[in-house]
Amino acid sequence: MRKLRLPAALLSVSIAAAGSPAWAADTLRLLTWGSYAPEDVIEMFKQETGIEVEVTFSNNEEMISRLRATGGGGFDLAQPSHDRIHAAQLRYDIYKPMDLSRIDTSVYDPNLLGAVKANTTIDGEVYSVPHFWGTSGLVVNRARAPDLESFADLCDPRYEGRVSMRLKRTILIGMGYALGEDPFGAYGDIAEYGRIINAAAEKLIACKANVKTWWTGGDDLSNLLRSGEIVASDAWDGTAFKLNAENPDINFRPPSHGAMGWIDTFTLPRKTRAEDAAYQWIDFVMRPDVARMMSTHAGYVTAHKDGGDLTSDRLRESFNDAFSEEDVANIKWFASIPPGLEDLEGKVLERIEAAQ
Repeated sequence: MRKLRLPAALLSVSIAAAGSPAWAADTLRLLTWGSYAPEDVIEMFKQETGIEVEVTFSNNEEMISRLRATGGGGFDLAQPSHDRIHAAQLRYDIYKPMDLSRIDTSVYDPNLLGAVKANTTIDGEVYSVPHFWGTSGLVVNRARAPDLESFADLCDPRYEGRVSMRLKRTILIGMGYALGEDPFGAYGDIAEYGRIINAAAEKLIACKANVKTWWTGGDDLSNLLRSGEIVASDAWDGTAFKLNAENPDINFRPPSHGAMGWIDTFTLPRKTRAEDAAYQWIDFVMRPDVARMMSTHAGYVTAHKDGGDLTSDRLRESFNDAFSEEDVANIKWFASIPPGLEDLEGKVLERIEAAQ
């Protein structure tokens, strides 16, 4: 069986309150994604350390918004994706550098660790280390849409009213690639990038009749596919792998133009008050026994150097069913977002939403 292994090409990913707090010092306030804090792992951590974990589930946009509103306060550890840190820090100063001497970096996959360090180093200081990695592409019911292979195929008239999409920047980038463009390659030229995503927007507006509904979370999307209301959508691979365990007809499909690769990180908010607890949590969840539990729950591969071996057999089977060696080599890794691009994307997304 082909091993689930990260390509070495990932190394190329880089970029140029007053008063006493109401929470206890032995509480870790974690700002993270919906599947990254399983209750059994939280309970194990509490038993071993005595530290409580308060979890707030979020996404990249909300993480930045919450931390921007408080100047980096309110949370002790956040988990933004690797491409969403550099510009946010330069613009809003919401994070603080990490002390890598307080983390056991020997357990990390060196490609992942190197890529995240390259993307999140500012003035010689490293701001993040990796936790999970995965890709964004398509989830397809292959029995009902066997020929759906690209983001552009979501607009095929055969699937009118039978697909879903998430109205976020990934749909713009994926459609840009499907149109033969190179959105990541245009990051350094805001005018060119604007041209690409506006062309993607026109394609998406023209095919709004295909969209049954815009999904906002993995559970929403999963229920649409389980019920048969839709046959395909853009998706994270982990969401698709969970569905594949239930229904072998449904699985992730790396687009013919390449899946988009991301790495979710550990990053310290600037006003963290439980820094010791944050570092303890990072090392705890990267421990092999805990990393396996986390991977099984989340449906993604951890950044541990043995991450491919710390997945469940079911996840490994779903990954190998979805990805060929060529698909892995064709992953387009998210690069750090330069300042200004997300404002531009936001306006384009609003135009799509408002279009009749």
